[in-house]
Amino acid sequence: MHIGRFRLGMRTFKTALSVVFCVLLFHILGRDNPLIATITAVVSLRQDMSSTVNIGKERILGNTVGSIAAMFYLLVQHFLPHALFLQLVLLPTLVALVVIFQDGIDKNSGIITGIATLILITLSTPEGESVIVALDRIVDTFIGVGVAIFLNTILRPPKIEEEKEIESDLTELKEKEQDLQDTLTEVHEKIKDKEKDDK
Repeated sequence: MHIGRFRLGMRTFKTALSVVFCVLLFHILGRDNPLIATITAVVSLRQDMSSTVNIGKERILGNTVGSIAAMFYLLVQHFLPHALFLQLVLLPTLVALVVIFQDGIDKNSGIITGIATLILITLSTPEGESVIVALDRIVDTFIGVGVAIFLNTILRPPKIEEEKEIESDLTELKEKEQDLQDTLTEVHEKIKDKEKDDK
């Protein structure tokens, strides 16, 4: 549906619906706050199932790594309740470890998710709360990804919109291919220059 330059497409509709589903599901299940689930659902929701599943996996991994780091923080906080010291020393250390770990397993796309989850849990959890809070965030992530996959399963875009999304994806792929080609050219030139210098 178009109104001038503005349009309501299937993906927009599914994104809004994912928020409704998360909030409603949390209400029915009696869970406390749908923040992580709704954000995960919105970020994971893509034009097709394979993209949604891939992004969902990245979110789950990132949130799990961030939640595990947050569990460690909350555990230390339980024995050493000096909030400012922990926020100035332990929190930045854990942020660095999340980055190092995600980069080390070649999952850079989950770095921001992991850090955001770590910071959200550590700075919003009242002192004295148990590590169960961090486990709940992991469950929330699974719920959000589940909602996104469910909506992509039952609501498929009309053929014309699907074609537009494919064209958009192809354009993006061509741009990435050109970037890769430029990088390869630079690498070859550097190798040639090095070989000349060595001679």
